[in-house]
Amino acid sequence: MANSSYNELTYNGLWKNNVALVQVLGLCPLLAVTTTTVNGIGLGIATALTLVLSNVTVSLIRNSVRPEIRIPVFVLIIASFVTAIELAMNAYFYDLYKILGIFIPLIVTNCAILGRAEAFASKNAMVPSFIDGLMMGVGFTAILVLLGAIRELLGQGTLFSHAHLMFGEAAEWMTITVIDDYNGFLLAVLPPGAFIGLGLLIALKNLIDLRAQKKAAQTATATPVETNTSSTVTTTG
Repeated sequence: MANSSYNELTYNGLWKNNVALVQVLGLCPLLAVTTTTVNGIGLGIATALTLVLSNVTVSLIRNSVRPEIRIPVFVLIIASFVTAIELAMNAYFYDLYKILGIFIPLIVTNCAILGRAEAFASKNAMVPSFIDGLMMGVGFTAILVLLGAIRELLGQGTLFSHAHLMFGEAAEWMTITVIDDYNGFLLAVLPPGAFIGLGLLIALKNLIDLRAQKKAAQTATATPVETNTSSTVTTTG
């Protein structure tokens, strides 16, 4: 696959076909755990890792699995990786694991993971499947972290609160108090705040895309005019 195709996979995963902003998948954990930035990082990494591992595995066995049983096999692969990730988090990030709770095993039911396995990895080689899974995972993680940061900032006036849950006791310095003596904005950390925050992010993306389309259309319209003018001047001379 050419580099341009890899660039397209990257662009699709991070922006054009972002799991959270465009496909609008995985909303249950996205809205539930993003009360802090660290929670978003933890769940995002777990989801991205599952996407990468499942995509690569499905791509490697795609010619060995009969079409009639491919979906159950894909689900089994995803569940196996999620179980391994859950056990690892339980062992090494226990406090964060307790906070994320049921949403770690619920990664198995994330439609985005099964969707990428079925729509892309089962039809492509290992390297493109790896890049697709990685970029989709990074795109989803970015929205988790961004939404978590917004809600934490509005709700608590801090960023990277409880960073030691993921990075160890030495990371306590990472907590940033943006607003001192802040009473907090309760709506931001409640479920309605998550819906409002995600809605604003989707609206912002749509606005950026709309402006980019208008700019591209104006450029495409202006180019033929400039070409025709240049040709007329040459002929006259």
